[in-house]
Amino acid sequence: MTPLSSEQKELLFDHCMGLASPEQIVEAQALICSNEQAARLHSSLQATLAPLDSIEAEMCPDDLIERTMLRLNNAASSSTGRLEQLLAGEQERSIGSQHWHWPGMVRKLATAAVFVIGGSVLFAAFNYLRFDSRRQQCQMQQSGFFQGWGNYVADHDGKQPAVATQAGAPWYKLGYQGSENHSNTRPLYLLVKDRYVEPDCFVCPSCSKSRGRPKLTSSQISNNRDFPDRRYISYSFQIRCRQGNDGKLCCRKVLMADLSPLFENLPDDFAKPFSLHLNRRLLTVNSVNHKRKGQNVLFGDGHVEFLKMRFIGVSNDDVFTLQNTDVYHGYEVPACETDFFLAP
Repeated sequence: MTPLSSEQKELLFDHCMGLASPEQIVEAQALICSNEQAARLHSSLQATLAPLDSIEAEMCPDDLIERTMLRLNNAASSSTGRLEQLLAGEQERSIGSQHWHWPGMVRKLATAAVFVIGGSVLFAAFNYLRFDSRRQQCQMQQSGFFQGWGNYVADHDGKQPAVATQAGAPWYKLGYQGSENHSNTRPLYLLVKDRYVEPDCFVCPSCSKSRGRPKLTSSQISNNRDFPDRRYISYSFQIRCRQGNDGKLCCRKVLMADLSPLFENLPDDFAKPFSLHLNRRLLTVNSVNHKRKGQNVLFGDGHVEFLKMRFIGVSNDDVFTLQNTDVYHGYEVPACETDFFLAP
């Protein structure tokens, strides 16, 4: 069996760290399936990195980089000093011919120790920085959506993007291109077709399920009636309330948020009835987009907040569920203006 090259090992490391591009992910998975040594290395890396998943992500302090470099320098200096003393002591001893390689081995161990100490310090800091960076990118994308949405409304005499619907029509059939499709994302797709919002703006940078999706062509954008599938839209949007007596829609306070934990896995066969029963986990878990740490929420005034809990307002309304509803069939709508509901 041909040994793995340095490039292949680096590819596997990036894949385990979540740093690989969509193309590199495909290449790494193919390498793991076809090479036994790559499979063992991948398994070892995963086992080594697994304890880091339990680390609670925190806001990155402004002076984190300076503090990290200072700790690294101190750790490296201390470790190098101790290893140099050990090396000096070994050099003073009489070394037989069968141990001529020991000083070189000590130098290698000293170098490895410095890298291990430095890596352990930098990895946690890098993990925090990457989490915070993607969270901020997500916020910028939601702000970009709000700007495009506002431009559309301004250009259409104050009307929001909308398509003809029927009462009781299902809103969960994301990706279905039939003319009778009334999914909750179909009106939003008008923003893409009319070039108010770029397609990538609907994909959270932290959503792993969206990686590897083919880029939409101009022809596809023009011919489609909706996003092709869930890979192209990893956010949940407002299900509008029933109209009031004045004909106006309510529930404007919350427009969108990271993907709802209730509807992470939508059915592929839209001909079959859809039914979702709430359980304790679905009532408490956060969005998958940011490692269940919380969700970015876009409010009606245009500002975006990262909320560690799913509840907003004085009534602590859950933005991902309807009040007094335990079973969902995909056509439910809020009954009052204080019941905010984001789906699918």
